[in-house]
Amino acid sequence: MPTAVYLLSPTILWIVVGAILCLMEFFFPSAFIEFMMGIGALLVAGVSLFVPSFPLQVTLWLLFSTILIILSRRVFTPKRRTSNLGEDREGETLTEIQPGQAGRVLYEGSSWRAKCGDEEQFLVSGEPVYIIGREGNTLIVMPKNLLQS
Repeated sequence: MPTAVYLLSPTILWIVVGAILCLMEFFFPSAFIEFMMGIGALLVAGVSLFVPSFPLQVTLWLLFSTILIILSRRVFTPKRRTSNLGEDREGETLTEIQPGQAGRVLYEGSSWRAKCGDEEQFLVSGEPVYIIGREGNTLIVMPKNLLQS
């Protein structure tokens, strides 16, 4: 009994691969990487109607996927918010701050993690400080008496 060999057309193959990759994004979120690779496969499905070379189709899929991933990063990455510190730039240390280490500072009624701007400076508890900057949730402070001199 002869066996029949069924060959998938490249267009159907790329449509199936694209659909699987797009669906995988719903079940295994990967920050749109799988989804963009699926969209790239669907684009190659359209191109495969005109370009019969399978190695060229794979190259186009990699190219389309890479471009779509880069574009999606630019579109879907949230903009970093820069929050300005309040008008009051003065605080008070709640704990001592060892040189090069972090401690706690009372600023605008809240306790904040803080580091001294001078990595060799020691700050005692209860010392008035100026807030000179911020790195994430850590305030950068300098002793008030040092800046008043």
